[in-house]
Amino acid sequence: MLDRIYLVSRQRVPGWLSVLTLAMGLVSGIMISTLILMLGGVAFEDIVNEFVVFVFLDEGGLAQALTTFIPLALVGLAAAAAIKLNFWNIGVEGQMWFGAMAATGVAIYDIGPDSVRLPLMFLAAAAAGTAWISVPALLKLRYGINEIITTLLLTYVAALIVQNLLFGIWRDPGSGFPASPRYDPHFEQLSKLGWGNLYSGIWIALGTGLLWFWIMHISRFGFFMSAIGKNPKAARSAGLPVARTVFGAAVLSGGLAGVAGLTIVAGQEYRLTIHIADGYTFSSIVIAFVARFHPLGILVAALMIAGLHTSGDTLKVFYQLPSGMVTVLESIILLSILIADFFARYHIGVRRLSSAG
Repeated sequence: MLDRIYLVSRQRVPGWLSVLTLAMGLVSGIMISTLILMLGGVAFEDIVNEFVVFVFLDEGGLAQALTTFIPLALVGLAAAAAIKLNFWNIGVEGQMWFGAMAATGVAIYDIGPDSVRLPLMFLAAAAAGTAWISVPALLKLRYGINEIITTLLLTYVAALIVQNLLFGIWRDPGSGFPASPRYDPHFEQLSKLGWGNLYSGIWIALGTGLLWFWIMHISRFGFFMSAIGKNPKAARSAGLPVARTVFGAAVLSGGLAGVAGLTIVAGQEYRLTIHIADGYTFSSIVIAFVARFHPLGILVAALMIAGLHTSGDTLKVFYQLPSGMVTVLESIILLSILIADFFARYHIGVRRLSSAG
């Protein structure tokens, strides 16, 4: 007798199995990451101190992690909004660049009264991120052009435009460095909360997460997104507005990324610099998948990744670890979760075959 092993797709994944596999993926990823750090010369007790004690039990570490959490939560929501409908937004950084550029333009040219300058920067950032993702969204829906390519390439275009401005007409004449003039502290900067570097952008991140929860679980648009994300062909046959919903989710994704760019320039840097968006695209995808695209889960996952970034910066200084170590650890966690998710969606079957003569 011969055995044939094959995969069987589960018609429905039970809630308990989904939670169990997510937990197993996270634990596996954390264990492998810990082993890699130990092989890199970091003692186990130092790993615990940096990733647990410093980030979540130390006042200064927690404040820094929450500061890092703000743009990560927004880009995680941005990635989830698009990927849930199989629109792979790989251009989050480009949309962040354009949001930051639009906000900086409002600040540099003193657009609008001082009292509404910051709200105008917010609206400009959201509109710029929306406009920048509209191009690949329209190309995909009208001509079937792969959005992975277009969103990725437009990121490089956005970065080059930023460099052109910062090495040109927007260069700060006072310092001479490739950065814009500093924002006005009274009208163009998000206010500090008096706890480390934490600033009022955290209310934007938390409020956006709650609003996205309402959209996904209560609004009609959220129902359309869920139905189309599960089966686009069935949704189209049922008469749902597939193209409009995909386009709407894409532009919402771009708008959220643009606002993330605003929070960095108006809450952390207080000016436009050439490095504000580095590495956020990959982190956004990790956060979306870790949270299984759930809005409130994204807030938790973003805090976890923020803690990883905060601890990783410390380890790079004291243990001379390479700058890409945080990305490696994020990759391991994402891969572990994807493997665990695979076993949640499929089970292995065995078919007994008769052996010939």
